[in-house]
Amino acid sequence: MGDLATRTAAIASTAIRALTVIFLRWVALPPGLPIIYALFAIYVPTFISSYLTQPKYALVEEIDVTLKEDIVNEDEIVDGTTDEAVVVEEVDVEETARVVPKPVNPIGTLLKGIPSPNSLLLSALTFLINVACVAMVTDMVYSPRWYYPSHDLSFARVGYVSDTEAKLLIREPDQSKMPVTVQVHIKDAKPPFDNPLWQTVGSVHATTNETDYTAVVPIPLSHSKQRVYEWTTSNNHSGEFTSAPKPGAMPDLFDGKFTFISTSCIVPRLPYNPRDHPLAFPGFKHLAKVLPNLGAQFMLFLGDFIYIEVPKRFGENVESYRQKYRQVYASPDWPAVGQNLSWIHVLDDHEISNDWDSRSEGVYHTAVDPWHHYQIAANPPVAKRAGSQGLRPRRDATYFSFTQGPASFFMLDTRSYRSKNAEPFDRPDKTMLGEEQLKDFLEWLRRPEPRGVKWKIVASSVPFTKNWRVNTRDTWGGFLAERREVLEAMWDANHLGVGVVILSGDRHEFGATAFPPPKNGKWPESATVHEFSASPLNQFFSPIGTYKQTDDEDVELKYINAGNSKFGVITIENLADGEQSSLKYTVYIDGVEKWDTIILSPTSLPHPANKVGSGGSFWDRLRGV
Repeated sequence: MGDLATRTAAIASTAIRALTVIFLRWVALPPGLPIIYALFAIYVPTFISSYLTQPKYALVEEIDVTLKEDIVNEDEIVDGTTDEAVVVEEVDVEETARVVPKPVNPIGTLLKGIPSPNSLLLSALTFLINVACVAMVTDMVYSPRWYYPSHDLSFARVGYVSDTEAKLLIREPDQSKMPVTVQVHIKDAKPPFDNPLWQTVGSVHATTNETDYTAVVPIPLSHSKQRVYEWTTSNNHSGEFTSAPKPGAMPDLFDGKFTFISTSCIVPRLPYNPRDHPLAFPGFKHLAKVLPNLGAQFMLFLGDFIYIEVPKRFGENVESYRQKYRQVYASPDWPAVGQNLSWIHVLDDHEISNDWDSRSEGVYHTAVDPWHHYQIAANPPVAKRAGSQGLRPRRDATYFSFTQGPASFFMLDTRSYRSKNAEPFDRPDKTMLGEEQLKDFLEWLRRPEPRGVKWKIVASSVPFTKNWRVNTRDTWGGFLAERREVLEAMWDANHLGVGVVILSGDRHEFGATAFPPPKNGKWPESATVHEFSASPLNQFFSPIGTYKQTDDEDVELKYINAGNSKFGVITIENLADGEQSSLKYTVYIDGVEKWDTIILSPTSLPHPANKVGSGGSFWDRLRGV
């Protein structure tokens, strides 16, 4: 019984410790929690049983062997009868047995998690190691819910900012602070052209549980030039934002460079550190260190702002989803990345449920309730309806479009309208976007842009490339017919004198991919579409590479899998002649710049002979930057 209990305790202990390291430091998979608890339930009784039943003493047998030699013809040798001695050996064996304490094995006890019957201290220490493992897992999973439900959270954040208006999202559950008024003024104003005085621009008179006590205040921006504005609210929140350059114009600030950031995927406290706040996001800290030097216009967040089922799903009601959003905004790390930076959002699966492909069925409406209140309400305008010459917005759409400076943006919804992932990849009617969104998106791709707009930026929560070989069906690689239709429309945009760039996330890795048009086809090489997929901002990463090029349709430019925090910085600036524009993409891994590349927009009159720049081939230029 004792030996069986000891072996069982050792196996359970080893599994507890291994799974705890994986759960806390790499990936907090939901099944890991009940498995760790089950193993601990096995470990405790087997550990106690082993400690109580293992003998403290060992029976030691000692054998004393004595060898005696005797010469039997010694007299004959003496009298000279013989000179050869006859030797007889006699073996005397004496056997004794005694009971001694079992030796202590500190290393074995501490490493295996098994008790030492003769050392209460070592037994307690190794047991407490496993108790600490379970306690840390419990702390990571339950502390946010137990101690930080954030019902009383009061905060304000900047949403979409154009050249004429900014949106300020406010949450204030305390009705005694109503009305909440908002004031703004131009930072570092330069009279007489700038008004330095604070002005009241809007207010919130009441909030209700219907919107989880949130409201949006639109802030009109009357200055004709790009300016940095400071804002403050009567319930003690403050920050700043930068107005956007007009469509087609380059920024007046930041040396004429238009910069923004993209990434996706966040969960708190991963990798786990017991000294961190339960709502800490280490990735926010990495971003905060870089932000002051970027001059970023906004954060384009590509989905998975919450993980409803990670590390544990606590329910499928509205409050369970709302709480997850509140906890992000209640994080002590949020102000450093959210007070002075506009954030705009697209939807992905973990705001609903993993690999969501059930459209508006099931839990969908419950899940998107807080997404509407916390994200959509402060997002850019919904996309324009196809066939309306870009004038009429698509009613109740969950996808968005806008133009700022040198770029036009389309923010896709890849979850609310898609077909089932399990359908054949090449099925002609399988859709990622749904009929209406696809029409609106294709018309946006074909629509001429204002003079000075050199880029069409597509925000997709899931990668466009099919080079990711794990769970490809959840990406555009599982929707090949629609992907081809979209890709051809992107190549066609070259004739408008604009380059097309796709920004995506979801995979917890970084991949840069080029989609060149077919050789000897109707599109020039300059029509090549580029995708930069960067995530997570704070989540696990795959230690094993999952990205692989297998054909000439999706060309790998760079792949990096390692790193718990990844984000991309996109900087656009005009070339000297103003006819072309450069787009520089830089990826940061755990707060450190790791790789960058530069691509150029097509010229106004594209020609197959166009090159990215002088010297070297098109692909050499991309790979060598």
